Amino acid sequence: MSGQAQRRSWYVAYGSNLALERFRCYLRGGPVPGGARVYPGCRDPQEPADAVAVSLPGRLVFAGRSRVWGGGIAFHDGAAAGEAVGRGYLVTSAQLADVVAQEIWQPPGGTVALRIEAWLGDGGCPAQGWGATGLYDTLRVLGTRNGAPLVTVTHRAVATMSPVAPTAAYLHWIRTGLRQTRGWDDDRIDLYLAQMPGIEPTDGGVAPVLH
Repeated sequence: MSGQAQRRSWYVAYGSNLALERFRCYLRGGPVPGGARVYPGCRDPQEPADAVAVSLPGRLVFAGRSRVWGGGIAFHDGAAAGEAVGRGYLVTSAQLADVVAQEIWQPPGGTVALRIEAWLGDGGCPAQGWGATGLYDTLRVLGTRNGAPLVTVTHRAVATMSPVAPTAAYLHWIRTGLRQTRGWDDDRIDLYLAQMPGIEPTDGGVAPVLH
């Protein structure tokens, strides 16, 4: 592998990829339980070198309509008040590029992935024309950890998106990831998710039971 492919970056997940088993579908390929997609996997399917809990400023917004899950999916709104839970996976820049490419239904190792890889090799400089399609159209560097960039993907105009409720299958993986990342119980997870647009309270004003 080239030196660029070996360079490490943190892929910061905040939605269903909070759960390691679900994230492995992007790395190794194959179907995700509860979803309607078989993933091709990364060119390099090795496990992350590390995984850590990350706090993201802002909140999540559930919006759009997923081709995998059938309902709204999570986007990070870093300009909003609050704090969101993330999980950083330490992967090679080539792996991160392949994960993001799969997020937008592009092939691992294809034109989009290679452009993202080059963007990471340039130190996270603004990527011009990296070929994003669909709603996950923006790469954002949140900072660094141990010298490696913390990179996440979201929508460039997330604050203008109309909230859409997610499906139970999608929330299952977010809930699983929150347990793995923070050790929260169901009540704590419900309180967290109830703050996010797209998760509507009941008529009585009490957060819904999502588990």
